[in-house]
Amino acid sequence: MKRRLGSAIVGIGMIGEIHARAVRAAGGDLVAVVTRDAATASSAAGRLAADRGVTDWREVLDDPAVDIVHVCTPNHLHAEIAAAVIAAGKHVICEKPLAMDLGSAAALEQQAGAAGAVAAVPFVYRFYGAVRDARARVAHGEAGDLRLLHGTYLQDWLSRPQESNWRVDPATSGSSRAFGDIGVHWCDLIEFVTGQRIARLTAKLFTIDRPGGPVLTEDGGTLMFETDRGVLGSAVISQVSPGRKNRLWFSVEGDTASLQFDQENPDSLWVGGRAESRIVPRGAEASHPDAAPYNPIPVGHPMGYQDCFTAFVGDVHRAVRGEAVDGLPTFTDGLRAATITNAVLDAAKTGNWVEVP
Repeated sequence: MKRRLGSAIVGIGMIGEIHARAVRAAGGDLVAVVTRDAATASSAAGRLAADRGVTDWREVLDDPAVDIVHVCTPNHLHAEIAAAVIAAGKHVICEKPLAMDLGSAAALEQQAGAAGAVAAVPFVYRFYGAVRDARARVAHGEAGDLRLLHGTYLQDWLSRPQESNWRVDPATSGSSRAFGDIGVHWCDLIEFVTGQRIARLTAKLFTIDRPGGPVLTEDGGTLMFETDRGVLGSAVISQVSPGRKNRLWFSVEGDTASLQFDQENPDSLWVGGRAESRIVPRGAEASHPDAAPYNPIPVGHPMGYQDCFTAFVGDVHRAVRGEAVDGLPTFTDGLRAATITNAVLDAAKTGNWVEVP
């Protein structure tokens, strides 16, 4: 019988709670939750069924019951905590961005590789069954030669000028907000599904007026790019689009078929063709068999975002045990996100096309 793996969650805001639920659903033990306030830590431990709540993340580094540390803090704390976790000989899941600058992200990726640690980044949209279906169809040539990639990632939680939180402050969030927060998810997904990499890009960013002075991070923008195989693409990113709660949408268009996915309606894949178009339900007989491991619930029983997190954490657990997993997003993918973000900021500042290493 496999030993249950123990996790500690550092930071128990919205995303920390999602991580905590995923740990339990994936068959792990929630050893500790960490936040600075003792009363909040104790209350969160009870609410999330953790063994204990603590106020200093360093306490979990020496705990032999903790195998994996989840870094779910504001962005400016990610690099320090993740580096210490790896140095302590533990595995790590770190929310993006890995660090506040590209050099620090590269150093973390190198540290994780040298240590042999499982170091993962929650690009969890990869774990939708319909996304895996689209990826398999592209890989097996069902879309033909790709011609065009495009889509959007739209939210509205900052659409009112008076709305703000720590993500608006570059001191805690970093130099990019909308793109660094959600645009990188879109780029990760399009590269994951197509197997192609964004090779060059140009971008235009915008920020809405807010009371209390200028805001130094973007609310949204547009991106044009070309892949390493010469396919053109575009994306629109926004956190200020009223009515759009979390609309990550993409279209991959080849010479024989188009594939479209909408995260707000994630239980199906639209497959378009000249003779006919169809909607393939997640897990249906028409789904590609390569997607089967990410369709654990029978067709017609909807799956969602929390299920993606459970699948992601489950694959992290398998990787920690030395089992093979397909498509686990690692610190290499986190560094890739930082590289693309850096290119977007450079392109927006200069107005030029920028090469993406």
